[in-house]
Amino acid sequence: MATEYRIAIAGASSLLAKELKECLTESPLAAANFVLLDEKDAQGQLEQVGDEVTVVQTIGDGSFEEIDFTFFAGTEEMTRKYWRKALSAGSTVLDMTGALDDEPGVLVRAPWVGDSVRLPDLLTKAVVPANAASLALALMMDRLQEIAEIRFAAATVLQPASEYGKDALDELHQQTVSLLSFQNMPRAVFDTQVAYNTLASFGESAAVSLAKAEERIRRHYAILAGDRLPDLRLQVLHAPVFHGHTFSICIELERAVPLASIEDAMGGEHLDLVLEETDSPSNLAAAGQNDVLVWLKPEPPVERLSGETSRFWIWAASDNLRLAAQNAVECALDMRRLRPLGKVQ
Repeated sequence: MATEYRIAIAGASSLLAKELKECLTESPLAAANFVLLDEKDAQGQLEQVGDEVTVVQTIGDGSFEEIDFTFFAGTEEMTRKYWRKALSAGSTVLDMTGALDDEPGVLVRAPWVGDSVRLPDLLTKAVVPANAASLALALMMDRLQEIAEIRFAAATVLQPASEYGKDALDELHQQTVSLLSFQNMPRAVFDTQVAYNTLASFGESAAVSLAKAEERIRRHYAILAGDRLPDLRLQVLHAPVFHGHTFSICIELERAVPLASIEDAMGGEHLDLVLEETDSPSNLAAAGQNDVLVWLKPEPPVERLSGETSRFWIWAASDNLRLAAQNAVECALDMRRLRPLGKVQ
């Protein structure tokens, strides 16, 4: 008989939680009993997990009794307030908000990317599933590193509004409508115009920070890279889109290799190589996709006879929420070996 777990999702009404629920119901944890938790104003909302409709409960100190896994998918404040309560109740904590990045004994993990960090053990306090952009970048660098040493790698990440939650998504939508109707724009989240505008920073009084987002991507990539993957020059820009990361990446290898070998590396598990320019990866094309969409553009000249190159560009796209949720589920499955009976230990 399959082991049955009890899984709590804290911040159950968030954008990230919605994607997490879908990924959980497509995973080996689909048979679990789910408890949905959120702030008081979300109490009583009906949320669907698989075929079951579940009522959202108000989160509190006693919400984590007999819970095997707790996913924190709401605000950083909620995570900081309740994660130790979940831990002391015996629950495995998975922080999708990044609030626990600097906590001692907490691991940043991405099971798809090699063994760049130590495996969790019984002393592991909690796991932070690696940021979705960091995971996508590490996946691509990991595959390229298998065919040749990377001399130089630089990436520009175009970040969507959904990385900052529902309020940011709503503000982008309201700004777009306001501009088209010649009305004043709301600025509570970004403190600047983000609609129809690509930015390297937000306003001085913004509730969110592009610099903080970039620092987190850098930190998580460095953890996943360890001593195995190359250093990565990085900048993060805000794109005026609702969903989906896009990446412009410049690569120089230590030696020329056949273009076909690069294509093979970029078409492996979790990566989907796009061969036709007309099907170029985009945030729209990546929506709902499990894989990172990748397109290669060799830097001229490619040796005509050998078909080899050492320098090329990558244009890639991924569903930021989907990738984050998938990674969180993989981290939970990774931690499952520490509670094989499905009981709080």
